[in-house]
Amino acid sequence: MSINPISKTFELADGRSITIETGKLAKQADGSVVVKMGKTMLLATVVAANDAREDVDFLPLSVDYKEKYAAAGKFPGGFFKREARPSEYEILISRLVDRALRPLFPADFHAETQMLIQLISVEEDVAPDALAALAASAALCVSDIPFNGPISEVRVARINGEFVVNPTLSALEEADIELIVAASMDNIMMVEGEMKEVSEAEMLEGIKVAHEAIKIQCQAQIDLAAMVEKAATKREYCHEKNDEDLKVKVKEATYQACYDIAKEGNADKHARSDAFKAVREEFLETYEEEERAAVTGLVKRYFHDVEKEAVRDAMLNENIRLDGRAMNQIRPIWTEIDYLPSAHGSAIFTRGETQSLVTVTLGSKLNEQKVDGAVISGNRNFMLHYNFPPFSTGEVKRMMGVSRREVGHGNLAERALKIVIPQGEANPYTIRVVSDILESNGSSSMASVCGGTLALMDAGIKITKPVAGIAMGLISDHNSDKYVVLSDILGDEDHLGDMDFKVTGTRDGITACQMDIKVDGLSYSILEEALEQARQGRIHILGEMAKTIEKPREDYKENAPRIEKMIIEKEFIGAVIGPGGKVIQEIQKETGATIVIEEVDEKGIIDIMADNKTAIDAAKEWIGGITAVPELDKTYFGKVKSIVAFGAFVEILPGKDGLLHISEIDHKRIENVEDVLHQGDKIKVKLIGIDPRSGKLKLSRKALIEKPNKGE
Repeated sequence: MSINPISKTFELADGRSITIETGKLAKQADGSVVVKMGKTMLLATVVAANDAREDVDFLPLSVDYKEKYAAAGKFPGGFFKREARPSEYEILISRLVDRALRPLFPADFHAETQMLIQLISVEEDVAPDALAALAASAALCVSDIPFNGPISEVRVARINGEFVVNPTLSALEEADIELIVAASMDNIMMVEGEMKEVSEAEMLEGIKVAHEAIKIQCQAQIDLAAMVEKAATKREYCHEKNDEDLKVKVKEATYQACYDIAKEGNADKHARSDAFKAVREEFLETYEEEERAAVTGLVKRYFHDVEKEAVRDAMLNENIRLDGRAMNQIRPIWTEIDYLPSAHGSAIFTRGETQSLVTVTLGSKLNEQKVDGAVISGNRNFMLHYNFPPFSTGEVKRMMGVSRREVGHGNLAERALKIVIPQGEANPYTIRVVSDILESNGSSSMASVCGGTLALMDAGIKITKPVAGIAMGLISDHNSDKYVVLSDILGDEDHLGDMDFKVTGTRDGITACQMDIKVDGLSYSILEEALEQARQGRIHILGEMAKTIEKPREDYKENAPRIEKMIIEKEFIGAVIGPGGKVIQEIQKETGATIVIEEVDEKGIIDIMADNKTAIDAAKEWIGGITAVPELDKTYFGKVKSIVAFGAFVEILPGKDGLLHISEIDHKRIENVEDVLHQGDKIKVKLIGIDPRSGKLKLSRKALIEKPNKGE
């Protein structure tokens, strides 16, 4: 059996080469490729059903990115020792690829399509996620599935002032800009990333660098597909039944009514929805019941298109938005902190019909999240979780665990805020922020950022600066140069618009962004305008937030745990822990404090956590005694541990005994030690000698007693 793989190789700007190969693995899939860079290899496969289901009028596309532990020579964690449900990291990469691919399928293609991207080999310090969309797009390009690509995706980071495409994981630690950018040959499709308070112009420069690299990758896919016979002719399909006369009839009967509703500027989402629905139902009422049932499906589809066109036209022509606002106007904001008395920090952030209730919980190192992935491992001491219950939009939906959308929105808000969280000794806590969306009409992830900032300040976390977020939109006329950029978009404006651009930052710069573009040919000048409008909106929102709280509380709340750090020499770590943890367990039991100890940079770093200072001080004193070094000529308040014929052994520090010789008990002669001392007595002694060889301690009591005069 002969195997004749087809491959295409191209180079990155730094000389590293990437090879795309097809025809060797997974040949029963509609399309499959292996993308290789160094020792890192990804296998992408795509299969689409031959026909669409009758009840489906959308594209049922699923994209899954999966990392095989064997790719890194590792065992999966857990009891079963096999890959299980996707990690948050894998979900986030799946979403990035999905968002880049989905807009480029034909609008009338509704066959169920499954894209699987598997990491099958990984090189240390290489980030394979930056190659996932390239692999997915290439698999589509060499298949017969209709696809208006290719696209590709790269990570671009600014490191020491220079932009680098697909940098190593270690190099990313020095980056002040990190973006994932997806694009076609001509258009930016998606941007997501985090930044250290950079300007809008700097972010745009990074996007442009990424696009130039993506063009090379797209051309490589075009060249590869040209060598694959199967890719030359895309499959024929017919997934929509249309009635052009009905389509015209729906528009003629409903367009003006939809236009009038749009320009009314009704701020109530449900009232607007009911008004549009009434127009549609009024049209359907013109049919007899039997005929109505036959046309309802098509009428709903055509009416949706009419509604979208009317709303967009009203915005462009009347310069008014669905809720009556100006294009750059932010919805009314009200905020409150300290709403939940038992939480360590809490806040309510409400903007228009979007509301987030945010809580902050403070914990110790024991509460850190362990990340054990095939590529990325470590611990997280700051996490933000986003919950979107169905009641927030007045709907009834089955609760099926955390959705991919919730993971994605939470990650965006976390990236927005983590840059302002104090590091090192300035923040001894593990911090969990939870945003529960109670009402939603657009920008709930940005409400989570704003509410998160307020809740962190309410908790007393010394964030460096407040952060706010805003979602920008775009309505453009495809047949002219007319467009409007929208600030703080509604859910309907997101659904009907051409762009969803979320930007977060402080007064001094951007900290994170997420952009999805749904229209071809979006110019950098429009992006620049949207970014400036977003900056102005962000400053306004920060001003509204400052009316409630301007800076973090001076101290943590009374119910918050207190954590203090101690640093000890490495050789004392074992003594503090004790055999089998006996000592540290005794300290925790007796003081009520929680103690975590770890070795960092040849030092022992100890976190002592308790809900009162007395417990912390007791634990510190205990540990201080264990780690203290006896000092010559220093006085100690010790405890008699045992009596012997020639003196007594006195514990002057935890675990450190010294001999108090019978001759050093008093100035007068003592025949029997027990005439003066008993086991358990607490006495003051002075350290008068340390044996240089054995380290044995010599103590004196009489050195602290005034010598009696002669004759007394």
